[in-house]
Amino acid sequence: MAATSTLRTRPPGKPPKTRDTLLSQDRRLGYGLITPAIVLLLAVTAFPLVYNIWNSFHYATPTIPVVNGKPAGLANYRRMFASGSAFGPAFIHTVLFTVVSVAIEMVIGLVLALALNKPFRGRGLVRAAVFIPWAVPTVVSAEIWKGMFDPQQGFVDYALKILHLPGSTTTWLANADTSWFAIFVADAWKNTPFVAIILIGGLQVIPLELYEAAKLDGASAWRQFRRLTLPLLKPALMVALIFRTLSAFLLFDVVYIMTGGGPGTSTETLAYLNYDAFLNAQDYGYGGAISISLIILALLIAGAYTRIFREKA
Repeated sequence: MAATSTLRTRPPGKPPKTRDTLLSQDRRLGYGLITPAIVLLLAVTAFPLVYNIWNSFHYATPTIPVVNGKPAGLANYRRMFASGSAFGPAFIHTVLFTVVSVAIEMVIGLVLALALNKPFRGRGLVRAAVFIPWAVPTVVSAEIWKGMFDPQQGFVDYALKILHLPGSTTTWLANADTSWFAIFVADAWKNTPFVAIILIGGLQVIPLELYEAAKLDGASAWRQFRRLTLPLLKPALMVALIFRTLSAFLLFDVVYIMTGGGPGTSTETLAYLNYDAFLNAQDYGYGGAISISLIILALLIAGAYTRIFREKA
């Protein structure tokens, strides 16, 4: 009778209190486990971000004590768009580099992924060899390619001369057009394997039964690629595209090592201009404005990609 009365006093449909207690404990445990990581991320990212925002609205120039620390309003942002500012050309260089380099790397990375996804003898060894450039630090790879494009001791001019091809006497890093070509080559060599890695992961989760069914229906290899592979590979393509676009848009180290923004300012990017404002000119206000602009542009790019892919899904 006691057990019956206990069951009757519990409202119908209400789960036992022990279940609510366990869920609450799990939730508190989860929050407790992620709190240190959140605090660390905030300490690493939030302070520099807030400091840069503060700088961007002030004259933060230690070399000019008279105005250092005084409010500047939007002066630093207006300076970016003023006539004769280096921001405009650097923005154009950055956009052109991003569009061209990402297009090249996505196409070559997709071809590599499709080739390396096929079973063949020694596939593991070939994959390891292809992925080596991605494991090389960017500064090291930039130094390697800078040496390879050296007109006196570099391999590029020597190989062109041996093959009797034009350009065997080119001083690659002394001209704007050839400097950009060298930067494209160095960046593609380093980052194309990264695209291939992501796309191979996407290819491996596509069920083979779909291709077998397509073959039975008489679909050609091109039709299978267009109708099956590309649509099912869309999530991996989106990830690779977002990562590579943001990375290319923030290009700095390859330019810094190979050309130093030259000849003149012909290879300056926004990230390099930001470095120049901070470390060379010690104009932290102007550098902060460029930094905030880069963050806003990167967020806009990521948001645009996400919206485009979501609408097409």
